[in-house]
Amino acid sequence: MPSPLKPLFAWMLAHGMGRYEQAMGERKRALLAPLRGRVVEIGPGAGVNLHSFAPEVEWIGIEPNPWLHPYLQQEAARLGRTIDLRAGTAEALDLPDASVDAVVSTLVLCSVTDPARVLREALRVLKPGGCFVFLEHVAAPRGSGLRRLQRLLRPGWRVIADGCRPDRETGTAIEQAGFRRVAIERFRGPVPVIRPHIAGVAEK
Repeated sequence: MPSPLKPLFAWMLAHGMGRYEQAMGERKRALLAPLRGRVVEIGPGAGVNLHSFAPEVEWIGIEPNPWLHPYLQQEAARLGRTIDLRAGTAEALDLPDASVDAVVSTLVLCSVTDPARVLREALRVLKPGGCFVFLEHVAAPRGSGLRRLQRLLRPGWRVIADGCRPDRETGTAIEQAGFRRVAIERFRGPVPVIRPHIAGVAEK
């Protein structure tokens, strides 16, 4: 049964992420603007990344929350770009093997059911030489006060943030997924509980 909080979460993503997006805007553009060809964005939310993609990109979005689809479509219309928006999950992409040039994930791997499976799917659908582009918040270092706080807040955080786990070790999962090369930058985000962040590119 779908969570009754999904409409509220969709509204929050569409209206409550301004400060975060402002802080991440330049970094996202640096990651996304160079992409070309057929690009799949998993969990695109309300479409906050759409303006960062080159106009010629063939964009496919896989968004499991149907309450976010109208926001995505409105943003695409505002930008005057055509999108291919699909329901579904990142754990089971309805795409052929070796069929896309890039897979994009921003603030998604924290909330998926099975990160390892998502990364296997990304590898499956990427063409040889294709890339997985990511920007994610991650667990604080083990033994730190922030890591203990993340663990303490995790049950309630998952409810209000649509399954998000603030203490997920996403960087390790990407490094161990089987990509040919992984480049990861670690930095601090603007939200205290989820301040540790990573961004980068993993090549197939």
